[in-house]
Amino acid sequence: MIQSAEAFFVQYGMISPSFDFRNCVSQMRSDMERGLKGEHSSYPMIPTYLKTSGQVPDGEYVAVIDAGGTNFRSALAHFESGFCVIEKVKKIGMPGIGKPATWEDFISFVADAVEPFMKKADKIGFCFSYSADITPEVDGRVNEIDKEVVITGCEGRLVGRNLCAELERRGYAGKRAVIINDTAAVQLGGMAKHLNDGFASCFGQVSGTGTNTCAAVPGKKIEKIKNAFDMIVNFECGSYEGLEQGLFDRQLDEMSHNPGKKHLEKMTAGVYLGELCHLALVRAAEDGLLSRECGKKIRALKTLNSAQADAFSCGEGINALTDNADDAAFIQELAGLLFRRSALLMCANLTAMAELTDAGKKGTTAVFAEGSLVQYSHLYAPELKRLMKQHLQEELGRDVRLIIEEDTTLPGAAAAALLNLH
Repeated sequence: MIQSAEAFFVQYGMISPSFDFRNCVSQMRSDMERGLKGEHSSYPMIPTYLKTSGQVPDGEYVAVIDAGGTNFRSALAHFESGFCVIEKVKKIGMPGIGKPATWEDFISFVADAVEPFMKKADKIGFCFSYSADITPEVDGRVNEIDKEVVITGCEGRLVGRNLCAELERRGYAGKRAVIINDTAAVQLGGMAKHLNDGFASCFGQVSGTGTNTCAAVPGKKIEKIKNAFDMIVNFECGSYEGLEQGLFDRQLDEMSHNPGKKHLEKMTAGVYLGELCHLALVRAAEDGLLSRECGKKIRALKTLNSAQADAFSCGEGINALTDNADDAAFIQELAGLLFRRSALLMCANLTAMAELTDAGKKGTTAVFAEGSLVQYSHLYAPELKRLMKQHLQEELGRDVRLIIEEDTTLPGAAAAALLNLH
């Protein structure tokens, strides 16, 4: 009989005793390089056309927007001595929740939100956390709007151009907007918060409901763009497919709304870790590795979210399922293995990014990270920091450090507008 959760995971392919970290990093880096060349790759390596160099001016006001998920925020921002000041923040629900809205409704809604700032601000920084292709003008051409939000007629529309046209119709001519996604906003927002801290370079990392990273990449490496300048590239690392999936990974993938896609995200992101834990515990119960009463309670669970799984990894909340010490130890170990695997794969991704961009060799590289997993999990961030110290600092001599942030999207949107609109 299998005695440990680790042996159970090995049996079902969830972890491999022969996992080679260096080989994983090498394969990830090769895929990143193919993505930059425009070759077939599961790292899309999307150019954002956003520059990170230059000086953020003090005192210039910019309107900032954060549209993502179900909430919409707007505010007025400016910098003072390197610090971003956010004022007049307004948070409301997105249009298109509950009942569909048209694209024209959405643009009018956004214009309503920023119109009070237009006498002070000529620039708009717009964090748009939906699928969009970024143009060389740093506008966003919409692919789709999802996450419980239904906006009809949005496909193919240019967010910034349409917003500025609506503001001009209202009498505010000459306004300009930059469109940025949430991961790039985390990177620039972290930069904005730490302008005076002397970091040589930085990455952006989102580890929450989803998984993604971005970094400034030298223009000469972005071969799919002719005469590219140094810019932030959105790695879309959650799409990486070069990992061996276990049984429960495959089961979850088949249950998802996008089977066959986003393999790394489904092995690492907060929205999936709870369900992976649930699927594994159900099989463990079927295999007789848990007591009959515990197995009965696990099978009765309809869902298990990542917060519950994270609590299990610390030995908390398990008494709702069992008072058997062996059951509790198995459940705690199993949940912990999933969060440790998530941290290991993110560390491999960050290591490949560091090698690609030569980060951490000449000064400290900050990984500005935000999201529910990295901010609130008891296990994930400490494990990721430990792995980064081992693999990046001690083995490779690269000074790459995790800096956990919160509320960086509005400062990031402000920095994006001030650095890229001249």
